Amino acid sequence: MSLAVDDAAWRSAWRRRAPGDKLLLCAGLVGCALALPAWPGSVLVALTAVALALGPARVPARTFGRAVRWPLAFVATGALTAVVSVGDGGLGWAPDAAARAGSLVGHAVAGTAAVLLLATTTPVSDLLPVLRRLRVPAAVVEVAAVTYRLLFVLLESLSTIREAQAARMGHSSVRRSYRSSGALAAAVLTRSWDRARRLQEGLAGRGMETGLRVLPEALPSSRAFLAASAAGLAALVSLGVLAA
Repeated sequence: MSLAVDDAAWRSAWRRRAPGDKLLLCAGLVGCALALPAWPGSVLVALTAVALALGPARVPARTFGRAVRWPLAFVATGALTAVVSVGDGGLGWAPDAAARAGSLVGHAVAGTAAVLLLATTTPVSDLLPVLRRLRVPAAVVEVAAVTYRLLFVLLESLSTIREAQAARMGHSSVRRSYRSSGALAAAVLTRSWDRARRLQEGLAGRGMETGLRVLPEALPSSRAFLAASAAGLAALVSLGVLAA
C-alpha cells in the first residue's frame, strides 16, 4: 500500500536535492504567502509553487491536483464562515465580505501550494533528520515518524477488510454499503489501535527509552539552488510590494 503524495516525492526530479534546500525554499514561499498582500502577492506565490512542482520537480499534475482538493475544500468552507455575520436580524453577509474572503482564500491557497511543493518533492524519511538538526523537540519528531509508519498499516488494513467485504457482497446495495462502511471504520480503528499498542510494548521490551537513530542519506547542498531560491523569493517580494 502506498500514498500518492509519498510516491510522487520518491519519484520527483528533486529527490536527490538536499532536503534542507527544499525546506528553505518552501518556508520562504510560505512566509511570502503570509506576509504579502493577497493580490498580487499570494497569487504569484501560488503560481510559482505550482510551476516549480509541475516543471523542474516533474510532479504529475494529476497527483498534485488530487492532493490539493481537500485543502481547497477546507479553505472554501473557512472562507464561507468568515464572511457570514450574525446579528439581531439573523444571518447576513459581513460588510467587507468580498475583500475578507479574497484575502483569506489567497493566503491559504498560496500557503497550501508551497507546503504541497515540499510534500511532493521530499520524502518524510529525508525530512525527519533535517527537523532533528533544526532542534525540533525529539518527541515531536518521533510522533511524526510513528504516525507516518502507521499510515501504511492503516491503508493495508483498509484494503484487506474492504476486499473481504466486497467478496461477501457487502457493497451490493446502498443499505449494505452503509453497514459495511461502518463496520470497516470500526475494524480499521480497532486494528490500528492494537498494532500501535503492540508496537509500543515491543519497543518498551527492547529498552527503547530514546528515539531510534538511523544513518540518514547524505545529500549535498547546492549553492546554485539556494542562490536561485533567494533570487526568486526576492523577486516575489519586490513584485508583491510594488504592485500592491
